[in-house]
Amino acid sequence: MPKFDITAFQEKARHYREDILTMVCDAGSGHIGGAFSGVEILVSLYHYKMRHNPQNPSWSQRDRFIMSKGHASALLYVTLADCGYFPKEELKTFRKLNSRLQGHVYSGVPGVEFSTGALGQGLSVSCGIALGVKLRQSDSRVYCFLGDGEIQEGQNWEAAMTASQHKLDNLCAILDQNKIQQNDLVSKIKNEEPLADKWRSFGWEVIEVDGHNFSELTAALDALDRIKGKPVFIIAHTVKGKGVSFMENQAKWHSRLPTPRERQAALEELGG
Repeated sequence: MPKFDITAFQEKARHYREDILTMVCDAGSGHIGGAFSGVEILVSLYHYKMRHNPQNPSWSQRDRFIMSKGHASALLYVTLADCGYFPKEELKTFRKLNSRLQGHVYSGVPGVEFSTGALGQGLSVSCGIALGVKLRQSDSRVYCFLGDGEIQEGQNWEAAMTASQHKLDNLCAILDQNKIQQNDLVSKIKNEEPLADKWRSFGWEVIEVDGHNFSELTAALDALDRIKGKPVFIIAHTVKGKGVSFMENQAKWHSRLPTPRERQAALEELGG
């Protein structure tokens, strides 16, 4: 794939959503809404910015990706399969007995750095990895993918202080801010605003983007190379259930399964 081809990226995003929908429906469980909201972010990371090698997942000079919102595992698995970390055929085993493609991200899968799903822990893990990379004097970067519901947990703010204290400019946290958590709007459960000001006050560089706009996402990722001496927090404004009109901006699609008729309607809307 070319370094940046917006048409190709948009087509990838469409296929990712089709595959996520199929995986979750065939498994009989999973999280569609929060996986759909992060599609463009992972396409931008894995096909534009991140340094990684599917033929050698443990390559010492790779960038690291931590999927802190581990319940969106279908999104990461689709991405890894597309990149060639494991055969795409294996996606059919998602959440099945004895499959390594577990419902929450599992480190037994090639390309997965750390098992996540106990929400709120990913940023702390990312800080430790980023510090270790710095101590080895490597120029690798660590990316942490967060959900806006999970950053209500206090451990994230301890990690935010740690990253700033150690000037971890090789750490980039990306917030999938779809503004809806499991049961309701984030603002109704525990309002996090003014979010950008809070992260700046913790010593982070903050960039805000439309999380479904490839031009904005790739520009923000390129900006990382120019920011020195502090970690970077990218607030990606997204839509839960993005791509299927009747799923968008509704909390019920956090983990609800479509009926057969809804599944077909969703596939038709996605173009499959």
